[in-house]
Amino acid sequence: MTSHKRRTGRRRALVGGLAAFGITAGALVASDLLAPAGAAPAAPAAVPAWPAAKGDRPVPATIEVSGTYDGRLRRFSGTGDLGSDGQDENQPPLFVLEDGATLKNVVLGTPAADGVHCLGSCTLQNVWWENVGEDAATFKGTSANAVHTVYGGGARGASDKVFQFNGAGKLVVTKFQVSDFGKLVRSCGNCKKQYKRTVVVSDVDITAPGKSIVGVNANHGDTAALRNVRIHGDTKKKIRPCTRFTGNSTGKEPVETGTGPDGTTCRYTASDVSYD
Repeated sequence: MTSHKRRTGRRRALVGGLAAFGITAGALVASDLLAPAGAAPAAPAAVPAWPAAKGDRPVPATIEVSGTYDGRLRRFSGTGDLGSDGQDENQPPLFVLEDGATLKNVVLGTPAADGVHCLGSCTLQNVWWENVGEDAATFKGTSANAVHTVYGGGARGASDKVFQFNGAGKLVVTKFQVSDFGKLVRSCGNCKKQYKRTVVVSDVDITAPGKSIVGVNANHGDTAALRNVRIHGDTKKKIRPCTRFTGNSTGKEPVETGTGPDGTTCRYTASDVSYD
């Protein structure tokens, strides 16, 4: 009886703790967390499906957001001056987020121009880019305390960068998916004003083809932490998880200095990245 009560208490504690993360007791029982010893490991989880857009909205001029903007999963596509999906620099964005703003439940269609600009701390929640234009989002906050959060959502068709980190502070990308891309996150390599930047990429699905998950400037004190990164369809492991550069403020192309974990700039281990 005593041992039975002890096991029950532990299980209740585990369920209660996970409830804080939105994991129900039913889901816990169904998962391999309670699988008997020696059971075969669960198959890799499938990449979540993309949502269907609920209507379309043309965007002839940049939408400015302060507070929270809920797009209700409508598809926003640029027209007129915003009607470009090319790689030209200095294109206007579809959305500009003021410091502290949140953009959620938005599908960016084609053309998407320069996507989303964040002028300070911001949150992008459940935002989807069907075909990335110049960049999906650019983070421009200049405070060392700025926090840029990308939670959920996904992007595809980025011939170059998905997230361009030009400002200062921290960028956290979690529960995101990306496919057919150049770089998921790039700390600006040649901006006129450079900052120390912190990048965290956690619980994401990366589908080939792609070139690099994170690129950071070691000489400016940048760091990139990778946790629970799942790479799909890259049997030859061509996608580089973390690449180090020597950044500059002259506009010249930054010099690549290394790739892979080093414990200082690129902070992850082999177990943090899985392939299937």
